[in-house]
Parts: sequence; structure tokens; C-alpha cells
Amino acid sequence: MTGDRRPTHGNPRPTRHVVVMGVSGVGKTTVARGIRELTGLTFAEADEFHSESNVARMRSGVPLDDEARWPWLRDLAAWMSARNTEGVSTVLACSALKRSYRDLLRQGPPDLDFVHLDGPAEVIRERLSQRAGHYMPASLLDSQVAALEPLGSDESGVVLDLSLPPDQLVTAAVTRLGLRTDTAAGGR
Repeated sequence: MTGDRRPTHGNPRPTRHVVVMGVSGVGKTTVARGIRELTGLTFAEADEFHSESNVARMRSGVPLDDEARWPWLRDLAAWMSARNTEGVSTVLACSALKRSYRDLLRQGPPDLDFVHLDGPAEVIRERLSQRAGHYMPASLLDSQVAALEPLGSDESGVVLDLSLPPDQLVTAAVTRLGLRTDTAAGGR
């Protein structure tokens, strides 16, 4: 992979689009924000795109089914596509647990890379038990782990060990994806 992409869909500048993925509690938001800081890519938190009914459902401990996820995923793909049209690169923190979800996200921007933060469920469960102020209860971790489909060999992305410190995860993601670490990357 290289840090340079050719302009697509009539964009005057090449863009890059990255989804930091994994189950709840792996550090998606922290790593995605770190990538934003190093590269200038525009950051979005997928949780902020959920409908009120989805948030209420998760808050009550009920996992989302595919029917509840499809509109949310379409909104995320549309957001990335709109930024791509503007010539703006993005980094999104999003669970993207299933291949079909990632396929839908890929319908947004023409080139999409994934950073899968992966590791032992026990480590994640411990992190979730210490997290305050988030609507996703630790009780839903098992349903997310069961739903998780690792990146396929034909999917563009990298898998990183979530036990690494956040700054190392950010550096590894930026390096392995070949992202530029300046605003020339098209992020601003």
C-alpha cells in the first residue's frame, strides 16, 4: 500500500478513507483520533450516527440486529462518500463487525482501508468494566465477539494487537497503511 492515491470520482485531490474497527472496548475512538492527529484526516465517531432507537436498544442491553444496522451503515457510507467528493480524507471509528457491513461501507468512498483492533475478550471485558458514560454495556460484548468476522484476505487493511499502547497502535496503523503524516494527505 502507498500513501498516495490517484484522484477518484472527479476529485481534484487524492483521498484516503480509513475505518478503525473491532468490538466495543478495543480502543477504536482513541486510535482513530490519534490517526487524525498524525495525518489531518477528518474524524467521525460512528456511534454518533446511531438513531435514538438504536441507542436506547443498546443501552437496555439488547444487541442490534442487521435491520437496525443497515440504515446506520448507509449513513456512514454516505458521509464518507460526501467527504470524498469534497476531496477530504476521513478516519472513522466503527465496529464494522461483519463482512457484509464492511461491504456496505465500501459502497461509500472508492478506496477504503480497515484497521482491525483485535485481542483477547478478557482484556476487552476488563476495559469495558472500567468505562464510564458509554451506552454500550459490557453485557453485549459476547454478542459482538460472536458476530465478528475477521478481515478477509481480499479486504484492504491491517490487524493490530489491541494490547499495544494507543500511541504504538496509531503509529503502526499510519505506517502500515502508508498514510502521510502531514496535511498534504488531503485531510483538511
